[in-house]
Amino acid sequence: MIFKMKDDGFFTELPFGRLDVSGNEEVGFRPYQLMAASVAVCSGGVLRKILEKKRLEVRDIEIQTNVDRNENQVNKIETIHIHFVITGNNLNETQIEKAITLVGKNCSMVQSVKGSIDVRETFELKG
Repeated sequence: MIFKMKDDGFFTELPFGRLDVSGNEEVGFRPYQLMAASVAVCSGGVLRKILEKKRLEVRDIEIQTNVDRNENQVNKIETIHIHFVITGNNLNETQIEKAITLVGKNCSMVQSVKGSIDVRETFELKG
C-alpha cells in the first residue's frame, strides 16, 4: 500500500476503493478504528468458518466492539472487547463457547497484537 498525504491525514487507493485515514474522524477513519475493525472482523470471519465447519445453523453474526484506550500513554489501545451476537437455530452455548476459544488462536490479527492488546471475546445467542 502507498499512502499519500492530504490536508488532514492520508489516503490510499485500493482495488475496493479509496481509504482515507485521519486523526479527525470527520475526514477519515481513525487509526484506532481500523485496528479494532481488523481484529473484530478477522475474529468474526474465523468464528464464521468454525461454525460452518460444525454445521451449525447460523443466520447472522453481529459484532459489537468496544475499545479501551489509555490517555496517559498516547491513547494506546489496551483492550478490544468483541461481543458476538449470533442468530440461528438450535444453537448450543457449549458449542459456541468452544468455537469462541478457537477464534483468538486462529485469527491472524489477534495473534499479531497478542501481548500488547488484550482481546476479549463474549457472545450472546438469539434464536
